[in-house]
Amino acid sequence: MSEATPSGHLPGTAAAEHLSPAFPARAPWGTASKLRAWQAEALELYLRDLPRDFLAAATPGAGKTTFALRIAAELRARHLIDRITVVAPTDHLKRQWADAAARVGIRLDPGFRNAHGRTARHYHGVAVTYAQVATRPALHRELTLSGRTLVILDEVHHGGDTLSWGDAIREAFEPAAKRLSLTGTPFRSDTAPIPFVQYEPDAHGVRLSKTDYAYGYGRALADGVVRPVLFMVYAGHMRWRTKAGDEMEARLGEDNTKDVTSSAWRTALEPTGEWVPAVLKAADRRLTEVRQAIPDAGGLVLATDQSVARAYAEILERISGERVTVVLSDDPEASGRIEEFSEGTRRWMVAVRMVSEGVDVPRLAVGVYATSSATPLFFAQAIGRFVRARRRGEIASVFLPNVPVLMALAGELERERDHALDRRSGDGDEDPGLEDGLLEAANREERASEELADEFTWQALGSEATFDRVVFDGTDFGTLAEPGSDEEFDFIGIPGLLEPDQVAELLRHRQARQARRAGDRRKQATEHPPAEPVALYRTLKEQRSLLNSLVGLWARQNGQPHSQVHTELRRACGGPDVAHATVTQLQARIDLLRRKLGSR
Repeated sequence: MSEATPSGHLPGTAAAEHLSPAFPARAPWGTASKLRAWQAEALELYLRDLPRDFLAAATPGAGKTTFALRIAAELRARHLIDRITVVAPTDHLKRQWADAAARVGIRLDPGFRNAHGRTARHYHGVAVTYAQVATRPALHRELTLSGRTLVILDEVHHGGDTLSWGDAIREAFEPAAKRLSLTGTPFRSDTAPIPFVQYEPDAHGVRLSKTDYAYGYGRALADGVVRPVLFMVYAGHMRWRTKAGDEMEARLGEDNTKDVTSSAWRTALEPTGEWVPAVLKAADRRLTEVRQAIPDAGGLVLATDQSVARAYAEILERISGERVTVVLSDDPEASGRIEEFSEGTRRWMVAVRMVSEGVDVPRLAVGVYATSSATPLFFAQAIGRFVRARRRGEIASVFLPNVPVLMALAGELERERDHALDRRSGDGDEDPGLEDGLLEAANREERASEELADEFTWQALGSEATFDRVVFDGTDFGTLAEPGSDEEFDFIGIPGLLEPDQVAELLRHRQARQARRAGDRRKQATEHPPAEPVALYRTLKEQRSLLNSLVGLWARQNGQPHSQVHTELRRACGGPDVAHATVTQLQARIDLLRRKLGSR
């Protein structure tokens, strides 16, 4: 039997109970005692029918935990459930759920282990992981049958991670009185069915997941529930040696084959090059700017593996002059490190994957996406760490390498997805860009080749970073700039507290100022030529980089391949391909593109 408070209410039911839940009567900004508009609307929908299964998809940072705990409190108040089981992806999230539940009077045991066999009577339920359930599904079925159980499946897509996990979740929680499934990200890219999710065929016969309530990033942004995201995009010149011994070079963001793009990306992420330190320095400078308005703002670097995570932390410590928190998934103190960072004011944290999903560190405002993971699921989870708003005007800033698949994901941030159990005809022929794990696969291939004593191994030879542009609300701002320059700071130095329309206006102003500066430099160079001649190869390199940056900007605005833009420029201005064009020929193409961009 549930315990009542002295006021006669069951714990956890006070939040918003005296307010009409009709949408949009409530303002989107909420507190512990006042539900946000979407939470009230979803709650009203749920309480209307009290379904056995309910799937809520809400963008990271929107408040899914608060919504779920309010439902739990309502069901307890109506004596419809006796116990609660929360299933989360990680041990850290179990504790996070237990802490949140305690604030509304629900006692969850995050320390429950399968070896315990039964739950303690002084708890209202337990918080466990998907892996824990998969290890002993029969035990969790017994616990489910021990009373009328509400099961909350947090980030429910994990139930489809493996066939055995899906089977275990079904076995354990099939007898539950109520099941509430939550997700904050696009559903899986594979066709593994997710337990307790309903699928219905679309017009093409493809079975799609049916969401009972959806609250996407676009709507949350309009409500002021989440922060807008500035994507700070960095390109650069990369050089590497293949395992065949060939030396290769390419620029991030250009039209390259998938294998060249993956190698250039891999080279950029190497901590021994110049790309990572330049981007981390820019990110730290951005964090300094943000902290002028948000003193406790923090930054997070997402790394591919543990060795590079430690290397990134060392670089950041030299840049910031402050110790960096490093979170590794196999570290037993990882959860404590995250909590310490969340509650403190330290500038930077570096992590591999553990902080990518569900971990609540509201003060994170600046991120560096320095990982090779590239699925829509992981990308959305990662960006979700930075969008949780605490007050109006906060902006999230995420630094990205100019890799086509990441740029496409950044452009689709507001897209809502359903999970498909089937593939449409031709899906297998589409080019999805770089797949998640491509760089890891390349690393495995190189390790295997080393074991076979190949003459050469893959090696990063050098990397240089250049600021490429800012992407905000689907629009590109700015062009090529050197790290540390005034042109770069025009964009990374914008204030940390602005309304979205102010952000767009300021970015347009900074872009115009950047163009004026470039024009002034050209005029000055004409009137006052340098006393000492610059080596021709350096001039050609600078002009090719600038031309490629402008071509990329034009191509993105017009949906054209880079190669097509180069061909049109050659047709209009004459001359050979870029690699063999003279300084004058390159300048003519640069001037033509600038006129076209300026006329828009």
